[in-house]
Amino acid sequence: MASRLEQDLSCPICCELFRDPVVLSCSHSFCKVCLENWWKDKPLKTCPVCKRRSSRKNPPLSLALKNLVETFTEERRQTSPSPAQPECSLHSKKLRLFCEDHQDLICLVCRDSRTHKDHSFRPIEEAAQELREQLRRDLTPVQENFLTLSDVSPQVLARSRAQLESSEAHITAQARRAQTQIRAQFEKLHQFLREEEESRMKALREEEEQKTQRMKDMMAAVSRDMEAVSQSVSETEELLRAADASFLLQYKTAAKRLQQRPLVEDMGPGALIDQAKHLGNLGFNIWRNMKSLVQFYPVILDPNTAGPRMILSEDLSSVRGGEEEQEVPQNPERRRDYYVLGSERFVSGTHSWDVEVGESKVWYVGVKEFVQGRDVTKERVWCICFYNGKYSASSPSVRGKRLSVKKKLQRVRVKLDFGSKTLTFTDPDTNTDLLTDTGFISEGLTPYLCTPEDVPLKILPRNITVTE
Repeated sequence: MASRLEQDLSCPICCELFRDPVVLSCSHSFCKVCLENWWKDKPLKTCPVCKRRSSRKNPPLSLALKNLVETFTEERRQTSPSPAQPECSLHSKKLRLFCEDHQDLICLVCRDSRTHKDHSFRPIEEAAQELREQLRRDLTPVQENFLTLSDVSPQVLARSRAQLESSEAHITAQARRAQTQIRAQFEKLHQFLREEEESRMKALREEEEQKTQRMKDMMAAVSRDMEAVSQSVSETEELLRAADASFLLQYKTAAKRLQQRPLVEDMGPGALIDQAKHLGNLGFNIWRNMKSLVQFYPVILDPNTAGPRMILSEDLSSVRGGEEEQEVPQNPERRRDYYVLGSERFVSGTHSWDVEVGESKVWYVGVKEFVQGRDVTKERVWCICFYNGKYSASSPSVRGKRLSVKKKLQRVRVKLDFGSKTLTFTDPDTNTDLLTDTGFISEGLTPYLCTPEDVPLKILPRNITVTE
């Protein structure tokens, strides 16, 4: 770090020790060359530090300051230890030359090697002096730009800071809203999964109870048969011990009773838990059941492109006009008009989406060629619009073409085919072609919706098909 004395003896422009210092009428001093470069092409000769106009067009040389710099330099040279001469890592020789081709220090052995064959070399001191001057020249415009910032008024800086602070707050608010919506969406999914889990567990429990009860009923029947057989055996054994006359009287009944075999029930098919029904493709079946819970929108609107009066839905699928302007950052993607763009720029392939216009009295539906920056005149638009109760079409080749629509439009379908370079607008309810533009050339098109009305324009979700 430079000492206080060294700082006092340094030029405010190049930040190095003064070389031929000159002094202005305001008492500020600068290197003569630095000041001349600073004043170059400037109509007013002002001090680079205090901005006061100098009364001296050719400021005098400050001999006292020059002597002080020379004395300081000499004392520092004498008191500072000489830096060790670096050595070549390959040959352990002193680095004495600068290779201009490799922009690196080399030793004398390196100079004669194949690596540096036909290269240009210069002594270290000479190369350092020239490159130091080059670096000073490169530093001058950077310093000028930096010092020019002091010319900006405090009001402009305050407005710029306020805009940045507002943008920071907007980013924080965006993140908080997104977090809330993400949590809500996942809670919805979690609730569905919990209910799906409970439903499947309930079905499993019911089948378990039903089939377990059947096993219990069969075991009870077997127990009853075993008890009957045991009793029949006991009665027969007792009859065998009876007198002849008594035996003969009961023989027929006993013989018939012994011929009755116990009924052994077979479990039959389907007696066990149907694990295949409960576990087979479990994850797929749950995912398939989620079709009713989730929606897929072929186009997602980008709130960072929406005008200050445009109000988007939480899922970014619809937009409507508001009465008052919202406080939004003026980022490069945003426009001041009543429109919003899609989040994706299409550059190839085939794309289509349906927009519900409903009862809106003013609307524009189409695609826009988004151009970075503020030059909106270069942004071409292809669209169908409804205004003053009339339908019309607009494109770079057609301006305000009146459309004959027999039935009031409720939906507009936009289809973009980069392969055939065809853009079509149709009424999906009647399958009527509204506008077809062929042969367009564009590096990319973005969905475009515009309305000042409170009635929203909605991107309609697409049907989800799960193929097994």
